[in-house]
Amino acid sequence: MTTSANVNGAASSGTLARAIKEGIFAGVISLGLFVLYIGIKTDQNMANELVWYTRPGLLAIFVLIAAFGRFAMVAFIAPWFAARKEKKSAAVPVHDIDAKPSFFKTHFLKIALLALILYPPVILALTGVQGSLKYVDNFGIQILIYVMLAWGLNIVVGLAGLLDLGYVAFYAVGAYSYALLAQNFGLSFWLLLPLAGILAAFWGIILGFPVLRLRGDYLAIVTLAFGEIIRLVLINWQDVTKGTFGISSIPKATFFGIEFNASADGFAKTFGLPMSSAYYKIYLFYVILALCCLTAYVTIKLRRMPIGRAWEALREDEIACRSLGINTVTTKLTAFAIGAMFGGFAGSFFAARQGFVSPESFVFLESAVILAIVVLGGMGSLTGIAIAAIVMIGGTEALREMEFLKHIFGPDFTPELYRMILFGLAMVVVMLFKPRGFVGSREPTAFLKERKAVSGSFTKEGHG
Repeated sequence: MTTSANVNGAASSGTLARAIKEGIFAGVISLGLFVLYIGIKTDQNMANELVWYTRPGLLAIFVLIAAFGRFAMVAFIAPWFAARKEKKSAAVPVHDIDAKPSFFKTHFLKIALLALILYPPVILALTGVQGSLKYVDNFGIQILIYVMLAWGLNIVVGLAGLLDLGYVAFYAVGAYSYALLAQNFGLSFWLLLPLAGILAAFWGIILGFPVLRLRGDYLAIVTLAFGEIIRLVLINWQDVTKGTFGISSIPKATFFGIEFNASADGFAKTFGLPMSSAYYKIYLFYVILALCCLTAYVTIKLRRMPIGRAWEALREDEIACRSLGINTVTTKLTAFAIGAMFGGFAGSFFAARQGFVSPESFVFLESAVILAIVVLGGMGSLTGIAIAAIVMIGGTEALREMEFLKHIFGPDFTPELYRMILFGLAMVVVMLFKPRGFVGSREPTAFLKERKAVSGSFTKEGHG
């Protein structure tokens, strides 16, 4: 007993000493990182001169957060997680995964779909017509757009294992296809929606042909170059795309021919409702929700078909895939085309929602964010990707509402300017504690007698 107590006491004191050292080290590193970005602020005076001043208080807050955070991680959080993991592994067999799922887990998809359907009416009842505009648009439509984009990219990255860093190019093709055809030919949204998807799929095939023999880093470089080429074309082809000025006054989507405007034949006057732009946003919410459901349905069906199994075989081992007689050419092309098609759908919807498109909306950062959502959610997992989109996109949008932070960090603190820092920190934290994404388990497409979820620990790192 005495020996055991001494050992535990020595271990605790050793852990505490290591936590203090790492906390100090984290504080010094954060001081070096933030001294120029946080500690110094530049501004422009009335004489058009660049002036700068220091912010030692704000810098000290960031340094202390980093130091105490690392201290707490090493001293308390990491030992607690280790003890919890050891206790759980001793109590539950390794292969006993989801033996008796709960009611919520069994009916999670139905509950989630019902919650999304009821979201606009509930927000409308709580905040009123004008008050619901912000929550339906920023926290509803914005998140669902990224969910659809991430599910489309999941076909290429999560199922087929093809690293695509230029997925935003298909998003741009869909948006500009809708904008140009709607303005020049007066075609309706419901006709241009599938047409934009087809055009984006065509560009996906064009991208697929040059990269048939490429894998890994080389494939990533080519797809990144493709995305930049599309963006530069949109900037420099001014006769068609109007360059950096963008395309404005894009026609809106209609409700069975009824337009959302203030005319006598508009939506509000037709149904006897007070005039508000919130009705158009609520309508768009249900449109993008239907498009997300279509994307999920097609993905699930394709995954269970031979083409879906060919994608997963290609992801695991391309050489073994060829030895089984699978045509890797058509397998890669279908993955690029179908993934690009859903990106085109999302792009056409984005153009109808914004009423304005420009090359600034389709930079590389958008591709990086979409890829991060796929990886953080768990490649191949639709549920995990949706959760990651809600956390990442919804979290960054929530920063705009956190005005109380100005009372802590000062009146000059603008929360939304730091959203990418918090986005990066969140990704680091998730990758440390959930390296295979929010949902690490997988349900096999082929099974014997009973379908059982497979833990992500049984698959290769970086694969599904």
